[in-house]
Amino acid sequence: MVYEERNTWASMVVTVVVLIAYVVIVLQRAGGGPLTEVLWWPIMLGAIVGAIVLTIVVSILWGILAGMRDPDGVGQSDQRDRDIARFGDRVGQSFMVAAGLGVLALCAIQAHWFWIANAMFFGFALASLAGSLARVVAYRRGLA
Repeated sequence: MVYEERNTWASMVVTVVVLIAYVVIVLQRAGGGPLTEVLWWPIMLGAIVGAIVLTIVVSILWGILAGMRDPDGVGQSDQRDRDIARFGDRVGQSFMVAAGLGVLALCAIQAHWFWIANAMFFGFALASLAGSLARVVAYRRGLA
């Protein structure tokens, strides 16, 4: 598995774990009451920062383990990796546009800030997951 693919897997796994943790924590804090009453922004900020840090840590640790197995192949990328990265970015950006439109619609109906922020948060996460999944499929099946 090449460097870029390892980082993609790390990002994808961390994103799923952090999303699940975020939802569980918000639901626990709501305690059966309205979700809009939850002090959501510190949880969301922690999830974002935690996802970034955890992705970096997992990528580094996985890179170290891969380097122990194949010291010559660690950190190398080629044109195929760049093409796959661009493809994944395009897929992710399409989901980001959809999330942005959803946020605009929520703003238009003057939804609670909780719903607007969470729509954007999950839009970012979905875009990341979709882009990562597209990259993994491209690594496994090719771009053609």
